[in-house]
Amino acid sequence: MSDTPDAQPSPEARDRADMERLAAGHDAALNDLMARHAVPLFHCLCRMLGNEDDANDLAQETFVRVFRARAGFRTNEKFSTWLYTIAANLARNHFRWRARHPNVSLEAETGESGQTLGGTLPADGPAPNEQAQTVERAAAVRVAVGRLPEELRAAIVLYEWEERSVAEAAVILETTPKAVESRLYRARQVLRERLKNLL
Repeated sequence: MSDTPDAQPSPEARDRADMERLAAGHDAALNDLMARHAVPLFHCLCRMLGNEDDANDLAQETFVRVFRARAGFRTNEKFSTWLYTIAANLARNHFRWRARHPNVSLEAETGESGQTLGGTLPADGPAPNEQAQTVERAAAVRVAVGRLPEELRAAIVLYEWEERSVAEAAVILETTPKAVESRLYRARQVLRERLKNLL
């Protein structure tokens, strides 16, 4: 790897180098990985789980698992795919646990602000004159996605929001690309039906 300013390593190469450093005993390399991946991972888990506290807990647990499994990381793997696979497995386990406990709705107020969780999830900002309509539409989409069955929600979050390919989503969800395509199709059908008044 060249040290010239023109030859910046790719994010994947930086991830690989950090994982090699981590496996070699340089624990600070985990901080570099977290600096690049913690926020996007948290947002993905927020969308999957519909609960910021749970998403924060699972994001932290994901990096704990990365640290514990550092020696087993294969450098020919894409780190972000491996990371999101760990997170998706934790989310699946959490859904099993949550099935036996009350769910927190996206409509639930998050605190004294009176704002709902659905309204606090990040969304791209529209032009000012479209703000109200776009905010309403984005909130409705988040609520509709939050009500999807877990396997459909995970597929749509990874493909649409996280911009993962079907093949990468299949690796993360530990299924086949065909199964992901089927879940995406079913999720879109449900969302189209639930959002037909807005869309």
